[in-house]
Amino acid sequence: MTRRPPSLALTALLLALALAGCGARGGASGEAGADAAASQAAAKADKSGVRPPQAGEAVATFAGGCFWCMEAPFEKLDGVHVVISGFMGGREVDPTYDDVSYGRTGHTESVQILYDPQRISYELLLEVYWHNVDPTTDDRQFCDRGRQYRPAIFWQDSAQKALAEASLARIEQTKTFDEPIVVELTKAGPFYAADDYHQDFYRKNPVRYQTYRLGCGRDARLRQLWGDAAGH
Repeated sequence: MTRRPPSLALTALLLALALAGCGARGGASGEAGADAAASQAAAKADKSGVRPPQAGEAVATFAGGCFWCMEAPFEKLDGVHVVISGFMGGREVDPTYDDVSYGRTGHTESVQILYDPQRISYELLLEVYWHNVDPTTDDRQFCDRGRQYRPAIFWQDSAQKALAEASLARIEQTKTFDEPIVVELTKAGPFYAADDYHQDFYRKNPVRYQTYRLGCGRDARLRQLWGDAAGH
């Protein structure tokens, strides 16, 4: 049976979403419409889910391109309490989404994870991280380009730093692809949450999320890099 090529309308839609990247910059973001663009002050004040770690919780912070796509792999893990989309690694205080997405602040889109280290290890979080990123591109992840999408592991203390370095060494030894690994390992700095529209985007806007993810070629590239472990 001959497979029919995708319609021109579908192809145009996927291309438009891929070019738009993670969130429609330069105005309202998708379904958020005028509400998302109405007030930068409101966006900066809306820090959904942000709280300091409670007794018995640890913190992990990773950057892997579009933060929409980095929440789900961690939220499904037993022992993970909260996954927050936001920004780290920049020079500005309390940056807005527009400022970050235009590359004005030096931040990269990141997810901050609060978890129970008695139920899930940092080593496992690292393994999940690697299998959800393209570690061969330093200023790009999939269709999103720029330093604001660079992949990074932000270690919180010397123990996390040592584990991250060991994890990187294992990946270097076992990887099946030829390109060098360029993921940044650096000390964590201040984390700023994105506005509520971006939190759990994959749950709240599943159609747009899946269309964006497909149009960006994320899953195809992950399978190319990691095979059956991709996305796990």
